Amino acid sequence: MTLKGASWSGSGIPRFNYMRTLSQPNDLIITCGRGAAPMLASELKQLGYTPRVVEDTAWAVIGSLGDALRLNLWLRSAQRVLMPLHTFRARNADELYKGLVAQPWEDLLRPDGYFSITTGVDMPGIRDPRFAALRTKDAIADRMTKMCGQRPDSGGDRNQTVFHLHWRNDEATICLDTSGEPLSRRGYRIQTGAAPMQEGLAAACILASPWRGESAFVNPMCGSGTLAIEAALIARNRAPGLLRHNFGFMHVKGYREEDWKKLKRDAQAGEYEHCKSAIIATDISPRALGAAKANAERAHVAEDITFKVCDFAETPLPPPPGVIYFNPEYGERLGDPENLEPTYRRIGDFLKQKCTGYFGYVFTANLPLSKRIGLHNKRRIILYNANLEGRLLEFELYTGTRDPGPLGAVEQ
Repeated sequence: MTLKGASWSGSGIPRFNYMRTLSQPNDLIITCGRGAAPMLASELKQLGYTPRVVEDTAWAVIGSLGDALRLNLWLRSAQRVLMPLHTFRARNADELYKGLVAQPWEDLLRPDGYFSITTGVDMPGIRDPRFAALRTKDAIADRMTKMCGQRPDSGGDRNQTVFHLHWRNDEATICLDTSGEPLSRRGYRIQTGAAPMQEGLAAACILASPWRGESAFVNPMCGSGTLAIEAALIARNRAPGLLRHNFGFMHVKGYREEDWKKLKRDAQAGEYEHCKSAIIATDISPRALGAAKANAERAHVAEDITFKVCDFAETPLPPPPGVIYFNPEYGERLGDPENLEPTYRRIGDFLKQKCTGYFGYVFTANLPLSKRIGLHNKRRIILYNANLEGRLLEFELYTGTRDPGPLGAVEQ
């Protein structure tokens, strides 16, 4: 990706001005899971930004550290908010070290702090990205030792200051990862099922639909409840970042806690007191439903969701319009796909026979099984659950004259 920043200039290595970078607008890079870029772009536009494409999993917007805090608070389908600090030419590991050790890390890090390194490396001669991470860590530690007499601890945990190295085609960019842990780790999902859906993916699936909380949301086979919980957060206009107590930006010099507290107060003031429509989550497993309830309580939306233990075909349906979401087992990790064929056929029968007036959605990473649903899908959206390529299938379930109701249209 191409980022703004200083470039290699003769034998000298330009240094970043960290405090200026914090206060003045520059590029912020927002990443997401594969397939979620259209949903993330829509979120950025709704927040008032003009996104520019960087990669198929990243957008750039103009902003300062204050904008980075706001994006971490509000984005649902994003993974990380990166603040590029310095871009320079590095043809090998020695040049990488030289370009990094010259930077004023003492302006950003505390000697008694902690930092970690993540990487995105595509460079000839660098077969193991961990080597690039090690050289980056060494450069920062050596600089801190020289300037401060001691160095911060470092390791693999992302619970304090995190730097991301993007090194490709002889160009290296070092970024401050203002998120720390990925944004999809909201903090509410302690109890999970056998193959849980990531929070960011669940939000992307919902944002891919026209639903924004004005009509019923139904989630049979809810598992640990991620889809229903994300729906409740959207319906309440609750910022997902309110659920987390730790971000990467909190551990660097220049962070002002009062700025973060004000953003949170403003977000809380804009929340709706209740969901406007019903949100229903069912599962045949009492254990799974217990986990879903516990997760919803941690997300402070348990009162917005009606839970019921039942076979998915017995899920109570409010009058349409509305949306109904399935995230059934895929077969690759949870059992024999042949044993799942009857389940997919039953899902199709349920949608066709009982869900007239709804938009139906099925997310699955098993395309052969998806054909057993037996319905013509209106859209097929490629999304990834971790490393599994999946499809979000959309079914418009109506009889007679087409009338999608008040759900409206979604920007893609």
